[in-house]
Amino acid sequence: MKKRSFIKDIMKNPVSYLMLLPAAIYSLLFGYCTIPYMVIAFQQFSYKKGIAGSKWVGLKNFEFFFKSKDATHVIFNTIRLNLLFITFTMICAVALAIMINEIQRKKFKKVAQSCYLLPYFLSWTIICYILNGIIGSKYGILNNILASVGMDKINFYVEAKYWTVILVVVKVWKDLGMQMVIYLATITGFDDELYGAAAIDGASRWQMCRYITIPMLMPTVIMLTIMAVGKVFYGDFGMIYALVGDNGMLYDATDVIDTYVFRTMRVIGSPSQAMAISLFQACMGFICVWGTNFIARKKFSEGALF
Repeated sequence: MKKRSFIKDIMKNPVSYLMLLPAAIYSLLFGYCTIPYMVIAFQQFSYKKGIAGSKWVGLKNFEFFFKSKDATHVIFNTIRLNLLFITFTMICAVALAIMINEIQRKKFKKVAQSCYLLPYFLSWTIICYILNGIIGSKYGILNNILASVGMDKINFYVEAKYWTVILVVVKVWKDLGMQMVIYLATITGFDDELYGAAAIDGASRWQMCRYITIPMLMPTVIMLTIMAVGKVFYGDFGMIYALVGDNGMLYDATDVIDTYVFRTMRVIGSPSQAMAISLFQACMGFICVWGTNFIARKKFSEGALF
């Protein structure tokens, strides 16, 4: 019966399933068909011998990473940057969604949403050029402003201490629009009668926001946070490599697990060691999601995923 109902649903919504097909194929190929290859994390993998013929080395590939002098540093950087990304993006997105929801003029609201959403669709390569135009040592707008007021220019690309702030600002600017749209869609689905009743009782707009909007928005906030926490051990490779590249002077603030693995693959060329680090990331991601969901289920059950 279930099989028949599924086929009937496909016949009823063919366009929807057709749109789903590319994502399903991608997930199947790169999410599930690659699972057997995780065993190379425990092998000295050889392209000639393949998985079946490669030598088993146990946990030696994991030792390579955890005994290296950079392990603690890149793990700390990865967690630190991701927690900052999650926290500030969530706070800014919620605040922006609430503010845009308060706008009465529909045309201005649509223009504002489009403007905030645009950066999400820009590639990191384009953003790299935009950032260079702002903080570049020679032609950067910010350095030109500093020079015009008699201050010394700052060569940001050799000063690691500035890059935590720079990365957080750029990440929030790029991802803010998409998360704002999700929160705004949730807010527009709230019952207007709640706000009408609050207005009759004499509540101000701020009180409505504090006691109605924010509490009702929390389940969505928690669900998105749980999903984001699952990637807390994954550095945004595309972002950091596009903005920083192989600039060793910035590694103190920008070197994360993903860039370390990429650099290791180029220097050593060992897929087994790269897989070992990736497997560690996956396991830690699962633990983070499970732990965060467990806490959410205990403290705020409506926001738990499972």
